[in-house]
Amino acid sequence: MKITMAHGSGGASTSELISNIFAKHFKNEVLDRMEDSAVVPGSSRIAVTTDSFVVTPYFFPGGDIGRLSVCGTVNDLLMSGAIPKYLTCGCILEEGMDMDDLDKIIESMAATADEAGIKIITGDTKVVEKRGDFGGIMINTSGVGFMPENVSLSPAGCKDGDALIISGNLGDHHAAILSGRMNIKNEIKSDNAPLGEMVDALISGGIKVHAMRDVTRGGLGTVLSEFANASECTIDIYQDKLPVSPAVKDFCKMLGLDPVYMGNEGKMICVVDGADAQKALELIRGSKYGENACIIGNVSTKDKGKVVLHTGIGGERLIGPLYGEGLPRIC
Repeated sequence: MKITMAHGSGGASTSELISNIFAKHFKNEVLDRMEDSAVVPGSSRIAVTTDSFVVTPYFFPGGDIGRLSVCGTVNDLLMSGAIPKYLTCGCILEEGMDMDDLDKIIESMAATADEAGIKIITGDTKVVEKRGDFGGIMINTSGVGFMPENVSLSPAGCKDGDALIISGNLGDHHAAILSGRMNIKNEIKSDNAPLGEMVDALISGGIKVHAMRDVTRGGLGTVLSEFANASECTIDIYQDKLPVSPAVKDFCKMLGLDPVYMGNEGKMICVVDGADAQKALELIRGSKYGENACIIGNVSTKDKGKVVLHTGIGGERLIGPLYGEGLPRIC
């Protein structure tokens, strides 16, 4: 069965679509009321974020647009130190989309939300006429998280002597999406994953975390450039410490890609007090999705707004933000 314009009419077909797919998978005591607004318990300080997802193909090795839309928004909340609580789901469906594909995507969203410990409490669905190849579905998710007391993280928080830890291998998601679009056969899978367990381990473990960011579009180079500029510091990273899987290394060599600028959807960079670096690394490696974490560099105040990559042959390369378009669209 295919999506038709009638599914966006607000009538019986819309009700059937919501009941048979969205309500079936997102079932909880708040959403089941089917009210125009979800009324939920609050907090003194909250973090709020929103993101939209248009990736093609919407099924890819290691994930799909549904899992991606939950992970992306949950991780944005986590990077501010918040505890993710609630998620909204807005879907724009293209006329002609296969209903079975939609069911799989929404089922994936529900399973990922359950893994991340967050509830999908409200949403919206629209159907549009076929307007070209954007993958059949676009998803917007907005997230709300509660801020613990005494937690305040910022890209401007990097300090002299801090250590930088990346939570795992770079470039997996970017390479998986590009492989799918170019029909390149390999074993690379997307890393899309919620990072709540490792963030909780750091905060509950008493680690002095000064900044965190999930490494998505623009890659590690762009994130570190933002940190260096916001904190007016120098960030030194070391090429031989950057974790990249052999398969992604080969993929990059074949297509001339740089892992420093490749997108990820299940990796974070955290900046911690240098004295806490080893303990923080152990906590991340002991968490789900953090087994390949590495300390990749350090912070100093010798210059303002500079990121330096120290190469394997002893050279130095200045790293700036990504310029131009980072192909392909990864989220």
